[in-house]
Amino acid sequence: MPTMRGHRMGNIRQTYIKRVAFELLQKHPDAFTEDFDHNKEAVSQLAVVQSKVLRNRVAGYVTRQKTQRTE
Repeated sequence: MPTMRGHRMGNIRQTYIKRVAFELLQKHPDAFTEDFDHNKEAVSQLAVVQSKVLRNRVAGYVTRQKTQRTE
């Protein structure tokens, strides 16, 4: 990963991925956990996602939000 003055740069996610993830977390807060595989299945059931890549990115962002909220 490229660095900038010794600091690692973070991932920049598309607005669409963030919006879908936040909507899912607001509508179904108990459907998601800190486990990526569980969240991947939940995203498949709760949202219409065009591809596996988008599903995985949304599930990854949801997982990251759940782990950050519990810390």
